[in-house]
Amino acid sequence: MASTTARWGDQIAVEVVNGIPYRMYTERPHRVEELLAFARRWGTRPHVIQGERVLSFDDLCHAVARKARVLGELGVRSGDRVFILGWNGPEWVVNFWACLAAGAAPVLANAWWSATEVANGLALMQPALTLADESAAAKLPAGSRTGPWAIDVTPMEDAAVAVDASRSEDETALVIFTSGTSGSPKAVVLSHRALLARLQMTLHVTRKLPHQVDESAHDVTLITGPLFHVGGMQTLLRALIVGDTLVLTRGRYDPADVLAAIERHKVKRWNAVPTMVSRLLDHPDVSRRDVSSLKSISIGGAPVHKELMQRIREGLPSVSPRIPTGYGLTENGGQATAAAGSEDVEKLGSTGRPLPCVEVQFLSHPGLPDGEILLRSPTQMSGYFGLDESPIDQEGWLHTGDLGRLDDKGNLWITGRCKDMIIRGGENIAPAAVERALVAVPGVTEAVVFGVPHPDLGEEVMAIVVAEGELTVQQLQQQLRSSLSSFAVPSRWRLQKEPLPTNHTGKVDKPALAAQARAELAQERSQAGV
Repeated sequence: MASTTARWGDQIAVEVVNGIPYRMYTERPHRVEELLAFARRWGTRPHVIQGERVLSFDDLCHAVARKARVLGELGVRSGDRVFILGWNGPEWVVNFWACLAAGAAPVLANAWWSATEVANGLALMQPALTLADESAAAKLPAGSRTGPWAIDVTPMEDAAVAVDASRSEDETALVIFTSGTSGSPKAVVLSHRALLARLQMTLHVTRKLPHQVDESAHDVTLITGPLFHVGGMQTLLRALIVGDTLVLTRGRYDPADVLAAIERHKVKRWNAVPTMVSRLLDHPDVSRRDVSSLKSISIGGAPVHKELMQRIREGLPSVSPRIPTGYGLTENGGQATAAAGSEDVEKLGSTGRPLPCVEVQFLSHPGLPDGEILLRSPTQMSGYFGLDESPIDQEGWLHTGDLGRLDDKGNLWITGRCKDMIIRGGENIAPAAVERALVAVPGVTEAVVFGVPHPDLGEEVMAIVVAEGELTVQQLQQQLRSSLSSFAVPSRWRLQKEPLPTNHTGKVDKPALAAQARAELAQERSQAGV
């Protein structure tokens, strides 16, 4: 273990990669599968808990080795892609690591996808194999080449994973999907360098580099978001280094289950989106459960408002004064800044300072009050799989589409978006994709989709539809569920017969329609006392 821990330093220097200067750690690991060696450090300590099921770190080592062997027997070779489609559970964790142990790149598909979206993802990625749980397998096209989802924790004599040191850190480590403004989910390619740089920065700023970890202590971390999101995946990587126990919930998010899990397992850390935290604070059991073990809530996936931060401090006093927040995109590895909260409520709301290897600058846009945030770091993607387009320019700057500013202490504040995107409960939704699905419905002649404020979800999806005949909202929702993820189906509707208004260029005046709808909604909620 000493030789492994020695490769994690905190010194940073500029290195040029493909002509682009990046701030990078001079002592760093180069392959993600190297992290599996740390699991042996924690032995029989519980690693994953879901309900009554417990997977220890030893179990993980044996199960990963066995599944990697199975993948090899099924023809998976180094450099292949393996599609992972399923919900959180010990199987998801083992299958993720087994792909890497076999030298393959896991493709983290979204378990909320419709059958059409699954088919499109498979057609794009052309994986060597698909691993899917029972519910997700029903969405697979006929003839899909699949492997077993189940895992085997029976001990093996030698469960060590061989790491090929000759392979480059710039090879693809995994592919993860995100939504772009064009509508179709885009496959973000992340290298071993990108994933490990993000992990090393996080460990550096939290003083949890391998040689700094106290082997006699560990945290119990609750994961309520999907592991196929970039945040969940990074939590898996971190847990091997620091020896965390991960508690996974089952099924749809239920604040009562979360409160019970925190009390039962003495959860110390919770990774959540704002909607989840808000719903937990609203639940009547919050005052009846012993949640005093909870010390930290890492909030991401959507903007965090000052009012929510204050509610956390009041409703979960054991968490105060540290409520870590941050900012990032899947395209930059998931995190660019980090904050640890503040005693001064009036200063809450920033996303914190850039992480050690992250550079930030701003691009002015005519008519917008703040500049677009540009990021450059070794954590960013290699590109979108199968696409030439990229938001990364020739100098290595990632154009985020978000507006922001830095304050005099170097904290980044997000002030808006210059791209057309809806963030509903932490899920990105491209209005263009919903609009295309709507106009494909017989009887729909025009459709415009945008986000409107929602007190719980942050935003919800609203559609204004011009329809012929007697189409109903229920019929439209039923049609959309066959082609869209459930969270992307509009929850607010306006059906009309007259054409949508246009601006002087002849395009549908979407900004005017959205502004009108938001104003009407605000008035409606004001009258209702919401």
